[in-house]
Amino acid sequence: MSALSLRKKKTTQHVNEKPLKCLLKKYWQLYVLMIPGIIYMIFFEIWPLHGMLLAFKDYSFRKGIFGSDWVGFRYFKVFFSSYDFWPMVWNTVKIGFIKTILEFPPAIILALLLNELRNLRFKKVVQTISYLPHFLSGVVIVTLAQKILAPNVGILNQVIQFFGGDGSTYFLNEKQYFYPIMYILDVWEGIGWGSIIYLSAISSVNTELYDAVEIDGGGRWAKMWHVTVQAIIPTAGLLFIMGIGGLFSSSAQQLWLLRTPGNASLTETLNYYTLRVGLVDGQYGYATAVSIVQAAVGFVLVYIFNTLGRKFTEVSLW
Repeated sequence: MSALSLRKKKTTQHVNEKPLKCLLKKYWQLYVLMIPGIIYMIFFEIWPLHGMLLAFKDYSFRKGIFGSDWVGFRYFKVFFSSYDFWPMVWNTVKIGFIKTILEFPPAIILALLLNELRNLRFKKVVQTISYLPHFLSGVVIVTLAQKILAPNVGILNQVIQFFGGDGSTYFLNEKQYFYPIMYILDVWEGIGWGSIIYLSAISSVNTELYDAVEIDGGGRWAKMWHVTVQAIIPTAGLLFIMGIGGLFSSSAQQLWLLRTPGNASLTETLNYYTLRVGLVDGQYGYATAVSIVQAAVGFVLVYIFNTLGRKFTEVSLW
């Protein structure tokens, strides 16, 4: 290598490699703003990871996590050989399909409809009303559902009685109503909040594209399909990939609150099982092993769909 080439290489390295001290001095405000996030990540995201050791240990309060005896993969073997393994997996997949796939389109539809509104005042009112349920706790939402669906005195049963029906149906205790009720509650709670991201993507669309469609003779439906929908596809793809990991999980809190003797067999999912055996029965190691299996399956699903998205649609997380 010539002396000139070496000189150029050293010059390039000197330009690209700025001392850390200079960067800290120049951008110290940004680094200060990073401190709370770093502290949060260390204490609430990184440090708790050592708890995964519980899945491989016979945990004892006296000995602690690191002092407890190793048991290897015993909990995993017990879990996979359990007689209720496949029923729990099937229930988890069904609920995960509802929460991940079926609850995905309503937010997109609401965003498209709101974008078509020309009355700004009415649009703001609709947005505000649709956002509010997101800020309610799961306990409040389920309590409202219990009051509405209560036999005889519930609003729904009173309407049925008004039209000549029996009005004594305990909807939350009937298997055939469990999935529809859960779906309606989830959509009602999250449709407004979920539409925010899509409205943000729509707001960045170049208005000249709408003019071009209008010049070509297209109406409002053509503008929506050829411009608006195409603009939110990348955003929808990313959100779908991030949410697909939830296909193998469910909301343990919601299932716990909605659980009745009639629908108990449907609420027995992996999340509910983990909560029960971990907090109620005190089998912390076994519950941790189940959680690790869920996390591993979720990661594999995200990886697979991310690969497919990058290959066929050019939409991917990495």
